[in-house]
Amino acid sequence: MKKLLFLAIGLFTVGTVSAQGYYYGPRHRRPPRVVERREPQRRYDDFYTPKVGIAVGLNVSNTVDAYNSNYSSSSLAGWHAGLTFDVPIIYPLSFAPEVLFSQKGYEVNDRDGKFTQRTNYIDVPLLAKFRVVRGFNILVGPQLTFLTSTKNTYETAVGTSIDHIDNDADHSYVAGVVGVSFDINRNVEIRGRYNIDLGENRPYADQDLPNYRNQVWQIGLGFKFQ
Repeated sequence: MKKLLFLAIGLFTVGTVSAQGYYYGPRHRRPPRVVERREPQRRYDDFYTPKVGIAVGLNVSNTVDAYNSNYSSSSLAGWHAGLTFDVPIIYPLSFAPEVLFSQKGYEVNDRDGKFTQRTNYIDVPLLAKFRVVRGFNILVGPQLTFLTSTKNTYETAVGTSIDHIDNDADHSYVAGVVGVSFDINRNVEIRGRYNIDLGENRPYADQDLPNYRNQVWQIGLGFKFQ
């Protein structure tokens, strides 16, 4: 009887161990983890991609006399907006033409009263753009500027009079431009420029005004598209 009991316990134990081995299955070692080596990502440089965009910003303008260094005028605020282009030539040089509507003018106060002239122009800068470092550029070149309209305001003790004059294409000038741009990202830049007429600027010959030159400080934003 005892022998049968020991035999039954032995068979039960063997069966249990066998069942556990069958249930859990054979043990295997995990394969070693393969770590993929990633190449470092390179920053995208779109210098050689032509771009078109728009620009908008503030003008602060006044005038200097072509012959009288003592002549001075007060500044007027205006705005500019238009189309921009960026055509790569060879690193770090590109060609950056633009077509802008630009408000200019000046103000003079004397004993007779106050004279204010506001003028509207179509400016066509034809600029060379030099990349100094990534994100920072210097621009320099000529600008063709076409006067489209003039508004003169005379304020005296007697009263105020306003003259509106529509100018024709004969009133065109050449200016010089120097400026910088800072790229915030691939599509947005901050622009700062100074431009001045390179010759005498007479809005109309019959008016007794100085042979002045516009000088304009500009700051704005540019938005570029590829």
